[in-house]
Amino acid sequence: MIQLTKRNGERFLVNHHQIESIEMIPESKIVMMNRDYFIVRESPDQIIRKIAEYTAKVHDVHRALTIEDRR
Repeated sequence: MIQLTKRNGERFLVNHHQIESIEMIPESKIVMMNRDYFIVRESPDQIIRKIAEYTAKVHDVHRALTIEDRR
């Protein structure tokens, strides 16, 4: 889940796996797979960066949990 900010300043979490597209109107319009949408303050580049950072964290945690001690 990534944290985004609505136009009114309210912060919320969104499951980035459910994002279908990001439309670039003056703001960023996040269109979800169920066709709901959110208008957010973050730019598409910022949203993509947040998704990449979250994915990297998840992979790091997975990697840390799957390391075996082979002594």
